[in-house]
Amino acid sequence: MRYVTPLREGGSLPAIVEADDEFLYVLKFRGAGQGVKALIAELIAGEIARTLGLRVPEIVFATLDSAFGRSEPDEEIQDLLRTSEGLNLGLHYLSGAITFDALINPVDARLASQIVWLDCFVTNVDRTPRNTNMLIWHKELWLIDHGASLYFHHSGQNWEEQARRPFGPIKDHVLLPRATELEAVDAEFRQILTPERIAAIVALIPDEWLADESFAESPSEQRQIYRQFLETRLATSELFVKEAQYARKALV
Repeated sequence: MRYVTPLREGGSLPAIVEADDEFLYVLKFRGAGQGVKALIAELIAGEIARTLGLRVPEIVFATLDSAFGRSEPDEEIQDLLRTSEGLNLGLHYLSGAITFDALINPVDARLASQIVWLDCFVTNVDRTPRNTNMLIWHKELWLIDHGASLYFHHSGQNWEEQARRPFGPIKDHVLLPRATELEAVDAEFRQILTPERIAAIVALIPDEWLADESFAESPSEQRQIYRQFLETRLATSELFVKEAQYARKALV
């Protein structure tokens, strides 16, 4: 209903908006950067994290009509809003949250291992000391910004091959030095992420996004690819767990 303010820290120019439920959300725009694929990654990775018991702000769908943000004077933002008409993605705004700092916000080994495992699984390249994409809100750790996950859907390469690859960028993960319980977490999370739960999460992707011109496949075919990618990655999780363990040993 109302454009409040842009968040200029990110290259995709998300914004704080007020919705018709009178709550504030951080809105991710389909017209920005990587388009709907970033929104799909945000949705899938965020809901997987929630399924695994990690804290993620509520994720909602948000529809922008042509009148939204007309009073915004910035031409770049006006262009972004025009190209984002239709269905977008919002995350509940955690008012008063502070950016996570590994030097002053301790994280126990189990939680660190859970987050490292998650980011290996969804191939999230964007949780480094420089940009942690974590917040402290009400003294608890919350995960945000998963749009850089599932980067296989940008590459155009064989998704089956990529599903079985270790995750080299984990060496730069901000929590890797504390992730000493990866094998235990792997066993636990493999039990939680059943094929039925993966299918239910993938089913949340709107047809409107999957019908985007950036996809060569039909919406049903693309959903099947996402589902099979995640199931294959889960079945071969020992590969990325070992990669993370090797990377951690090199650090400590």
